[in-house]
Amino acid sequence: MTSALSPSPGKSREKSLKKLKWLLEPYLYLSPGIILITLVMLVPLIVGISYAFQSISLLNPFETGWVGLANFEKLFSDRLFWKALSNTAWWTIGSLVFQFFLGLGLALLLNKPFVGRGLVQGLVFLPWAVPAFLSGLNWAWLFNPIIGPIPHWLTALGIMDEPTNILADPSIAMWGPIIANVWFGIPFFAITLLAALQSIPKDLYEAAAIDGASAWQSFAKITIPFLAPTIAITVMLRTIWIANFADLIYIMTGGGPANSTHIVSSYIFTTAFRRLDFGYASALAIALLVLLLAYAMVIIQMRKHLVKGI
Repeated sequence: MTSALSPSPGKSREKSLKKLKWLLEPYLYLSPGIILITLVMLVPLIVGISYAFQSISLLNPFETGWVGLANFEKLFSDRLFWKALSNTAWWTIGSLVFQFFLGLGLALLLNKPFVGRGLVQGLVFLPWAVPAFLSGLNWAWLFNPIIGPIPHWLTALGIMDEPTNILADPSIAMWGPIIANVWFGIPFFAITLLAALQSIPKDLYEAAAIDGASAWQSFAKITIPFLAPTIAITVMLRTIWIANFADLIYIMTGGGPANSTHIVSSYIFTTAFRRLDFGYASALAIALLVLLLAYAMVIIQMRKHLVKGI
């Protein structure tokens, strides 16, 4: 005989259904986004990874099929890949260092009240709104000694012997896209670091001033520790974006002269859409993905330690 206090089977089933509905309801709301992400990101990622283990070249349509690790073996013996990898490090570090310090300087400047600050903010953030194609095209014109002023300025300063196009010199051509990328990326650091600066309590600076701390001591002991987590995440994101950002290089130099400005992402684009070798291009993309994932994991761990230390 069923106890009067125990729930009936019908009520127990209804309670279980309500609990299941409560558990599944958030996923139902998220399902459109999950489906979209799956179709737009995960499916192409899986297909792209599968291409890396196949021979898929439109120039040799009858020689397709699974080749195992042959594309990766080719990658390790490809001198142009290693050249592109070293160029990627140069391109990324060179762009990132100047973008960060100039962005930090602008953020510190814009954090102070002064007349016309709104106008200056608008001008500072303007490069971020310019399409990469137009930015690269304009900078290529600026470096052209016939129609651009930069070679003539460098000659007047004694840096160059005569006005020449640095984009045509393999030894210094990479500096052209780096300068363009610095101009293009400064607003990202200025925006994010300015937001972080404005979140620091002003009372801390007042207390430090009362204790006789100098401006540098306040910056080193208050500003930098509070900015450290934001700096870590912004540097990580910007590093990944720069390493994958081949637009300026492709527009300004096309990877030349003599492949001197090719980075891995531009080499992937050239391999896939000029040489039409999608299998090898996928192997290159996976190599870049693994390197960037390893870098991101290191930065995330560093950020965790920084957050704990504050």
